[in-house]
Amino acid sequence: MTRPSRVAGAARSLGATSDLQAKIKPQISNLKQECRIRWLGRMNFADALAMQEEIVARRRESGNAVDEILLLEHEPVYTIGRTPDKSSLLGAAHLPHPLFAINRGGQATYHGPGQLMCYPLLDLRRCGQDLHLYLRWLEQTLIDFLATYDLSAIRRKGLTGVWIDRPSQGDGVASQRKIASIGVGVRHWITMHGFALNVCDDLSPFAHIVPCGISNVTMTSMEKETGRSLTVADVARNFENLVREKYHELRRDQEAYTISH
Repeated sequence: MTRPSRVAGAARSLGATSDLQAKIKPQISNLKQECRIRWLGRMNFADALAMQEEIVARRRESGNAVDEILLLEHEPVYTIGRTPDKSSLLGAAHLPHPLFAINRGGQATYHGPGQLMCYPLLDLRRCGQDLHLYLRWLEQTLIDFLATYDLSAIRRKGLTGVWIDRPSQGDGVASQRKIASIGVGVRHWITMHGFALNVCDDLSPFAHIVPCGISNVTMTSMEKETGRSLTVADVARNFENLVREKYHELRRDQEAYTISH
């Protein structure tokens, strides 16, 4: 009986490895084509919401559509999520700007000029269908981005969002000031809404509500924390470079999971 040579066996092994690599490479290379990031400038909230609705509807109809991340800032507006508890509005009648009740989680917050809005419209079926993981990804992306401005940002247990961590400076009191709020909605595993990062905005409108339903929270901004003059457009440009890589990491983590299982 003729035995297969070691060379032939090695060739078959090499062929199998090549086949696997051929399957993986298109998945990795296609990542760059599967996310479109757009800076939209300043836009009123109603128009931005309509744009999100349109993109989500298009994504539902076409499973091959690319993921999108919208970067923009808003005219002054308050929003609140789908909750029966409206106490964070403090009655709402006194609010100096329009109010929108929308399909996201969470309590009341404020959006306005000087604040970077990020609306990822992602198909979570490509990312493990794990909403908790997605929220933690948003937080970590913000934490890593703020680090590029020498700002030490953290999560807080039991809460969603990102805070600036100020260690005690001899007074025995540590200060945690909220710099970014997160609220998302999901339809058929396609995400809507996202986060608001305070860049250089007037923080006084937050005083008309209980921000995110957190009593005695102190809101802050990148400009206030760094002492530098910043613009939303410049911060958005820098954020785009980082979030593109972070998006690839989110997708690669899922590709690795799929291949190993």
